[in-house]
Amino acid sequence: MTHTAETTETAKPAAGTTENPAAPDPSRRKWIALAVVLLAAFLDNVDSTIVTVALPSIQEDLGADYATAQWTLAGYALAFAVFLITGGRLGDIFGRKKLFITGVIGFTLASVVCGVAATPGVLVGGRLAQGVMAALMVPQVMSVIMTTFDQKEWVVAFSMMGAVLGLGGVSGPLLGGVLTDLDVMGLGWRAVFLINIPFGVIAVALALWCLPESKSEQAPKLDVPGVALITVAALGLMFPLVQGREQGWPVWMFVMMGAALLLLVPFALYQRRRHEKDGSALIPPTLFKHRSFTAGVFVVMLAFSGITSFFLVLTYQMQLGLGWSAIRTALVTVAFPIGITATFQIAWRKGTANGRAFVALGTSIMAVGTLLMILLTHTQGQDLTWYQVAGAELVVGLGMGLCSPILTNVVLGDVPQQDAGAGSGVVNALIQFGTATGIAVVGVIFFSLSGSGGGSRAERFSDATAVTLWYNVGVFALVALLSPLLPGRKDGAAEKSGSGADAPAGAAADRLVPDPA
Repeated sequence: MTHTAETTETAKPAAGTTENPAAPDPSRRKWIALAVVLLAAFLDNVDSTIVTVALPSIQEDLGADYATAQWTLAGYALAFAVFLITGGRLGDIFGRKKLFITGVIGFTLASVVCGVAATPGVLVGGRLAQGVMAALMVPQVMSVIMTTFDQKEWVVAFSMMGAVLGLGGVSGPLLGGVLTDLDVMGLGWRAVFLINIPFGVIAVALALWCLPESKSEQAPKLDVPGVALITVAALGLMFPLVQGREQGWPVWMFVMMGAALLLLVPFALYQRRRHEKDGSALIPPTLFKHRSFTAGVFVVMLAFSGITSFFLVLTYQMQLGLGWSAIRTALVTVAFPIGITATFQIAWRKGTANGRAFVALGTSIMAVGTLLMILLTHTQGQDLTWYQVAGAELVVGLGMGLCSPILTNVVLGDVPQQDAGAGSGVVNALIQFGTATGIAVVGVIFFSLSGSGGGSRAERFSDATAVTLWYNVGVFALVALLSPLLPGRKDGAAEKSGSGADAPAGAAADRLVPDPA
């Protein structure tokens, strides 16, 4: 997750929040503090990218079904999405250092649970716990940077953050492939989780020593009922999508999905009432007074539903369909973040001036890259080469690099400055929810097709890949068509979003780059 999606409604001083951090430390300690929080962001980014390439091995070793594979990815993103905004508020209320350390400790312990899991249920439970702990840990990264450094130093700090997250996007898949195939210390796939332990210990030790404490004197209250309602609704929608195929789609699952959607009505009414009462709604309803924001969050969810699911399909196609090793799969997948890197700076520098055009162009290129993958699968079948798959992934990455860095800022284009922090937190949470939903929907299509029909397993996986990827083509094309609904060019848009909004946009994109690896 991803990146990373760390903006909360109170992370920015510009949002009207009174902060009481220690004055920026002129010594080297604050730069060590930056390294500590970036280590945590790196952990989160790598952990969301390292797992996908190991999924086939995990499934085989645990005797798990395809639903477990979906939960392993979607469960992390779903838990992260539900608790992201609350994690930021907890830091504002109780202290960002405390919440950061709590999140890192919890994330590390959850990694241990995943690494020693003997059953699919324990693994999924560990992944859900990782997502919750990441939601406590990651929001503090942005807040710590903005309360520890002065504005002149933000550019350097955020540039370093972008570099670290980019490194995580590239190294995650490679680590996943290497650790799985080399069977380090006989651990196999378990090493992709247990590798977090030493980094977690180092992060906690350094945070205790050098991380400054800060909190908000005007932080909004926790919206516990709101979190409960949205959690029930999200699980009610996600559970049938993931488990439906395994259980034969009983009627009660469709009833559950319908009830989950209906639950959004009382959630929205409660959010309005709470916002009017004390302004502490989990999702401020005033954001949706801006039609461009409402359209924008839908576009964002749609776009990210196509990214991770694209790589979920390709990972299984490469390993189970084509018989490639985890290392080979990982090396091929690196073409995607390379593509992002090639165009990222273009969008970052020029995208603010005409964000809608960059979103339309980027997603159109992503659709073309996915079409190329479908064509290659149809024409080459089992003779697909690594450079053909890498070429298609490179094209998708080039498109992603053009739209992802500025997508959050574009969506926030019409949102008033005082609401920009809250809006950015909502957008980043919905990015994670879109990711989880895409994995669930595409998993239903792909695993149903690959598990039925005649022919060899390799033929079934190739056919399933060629059919399923049309979902991703449709998603990317639809986002391009909907891009005119996003806010147009506005003078000073970049300044309004500020560093706090800029960073998460790119971070969220980088973070999700290889969730699919």
